[in-house]
Amino acid sequence: MVYVDDMKAVYGRMKMCHMIADSTDELLEMADKIGVRRKWIQNSGTQREHFDVCLQMKKKAVALGAKEVSQRELAAITNERGKIKF
Repeated sequence: MVYVDDMKAVYGRMKMCHMIADSTDELLEMADKIGVRRKWIQNSGTQREHFDVCLQMKKKAVALGAKEVSQRELAAITNERGKIKF
């Protein structure tokens, strides 16, 4: 499952949120589908692995099945992932 949070951090003229997934493969597959370059991955190979995506990309991810969650829910998922080996 891929998740996107409700953060709206300002970055230049864009508003950004986080995109994470249950596995690296799922995360990279979604990045490919929505047009986010793989090289933009952050904290690769760790429990904090994610992409920062603009709200337009978030909308695409949700249309492709990503689940919208709150920042708090995303933090809980991230913490839980720390218990799982990638």
